[in-house]
Amino acid sequence: MKDHGRKAFRLGLLAAGMFGFGFALVPLYDVFCDITGLNGKTANRAAAASQGRDENRLITVEFVTYQAKGLNGDFAPSVQRLQVHPGELHQVDFTVTSHGAQDRVLRAIPSVSPGVAAGYLRKTECFCFQEQPLAGRSRAVMPMRFYVDEALPADIEVFTLSYTLYDITEQAAKRS
Repeated sequence: MKDHGRKAFRLGLLAAGMFGFGFALVPLYDVFCDITGLNGKTANRAAAASQGRDENRLITVEFVTYQAKGLNGDFAPSVQRLQVHPGELHQVDFTVTSHGAQDRVLRAIPSVSPGVAAGYLRKTECFCFQEQPLAGRSRAVMPMRFYVDEALPADIEVFTLSYTLYDITEQAAKRS
């Protein structure tokens, strides 16, 4: 009988440990991605201005947009593809249009593919740095200013910057 109690206690400890590990996994993964540059995550703050420009190299940056399920509207970049010299500052505007009557608070989450290129994309201004309020049945143009760091590995000639737009109206209301 003592043996069963001991086994139950150990299994309970194991279950609690697994729960704790699962709970800590997301922040640990975020730290790992920040350190290694994996998963295409870009910086969540403005970068300093470029110090130089490499006229001998052209990088193609592709822009892709997605909307989370349930958004009633359109979200698109002003250009699908742009050729840039490393160190050269560019602006791409993203337009969001609401077809619904309800006011919304939106958040854009960026991702870069291949993931290693994320560490070399320098955004000096981006709508993704903060929440974006959008009135019902309206349209907003949101700028993103960036340059590609000159240290981008030579084997990367093309990379894709994608944004997924989420409706965070409920979460924003809870914080207010």
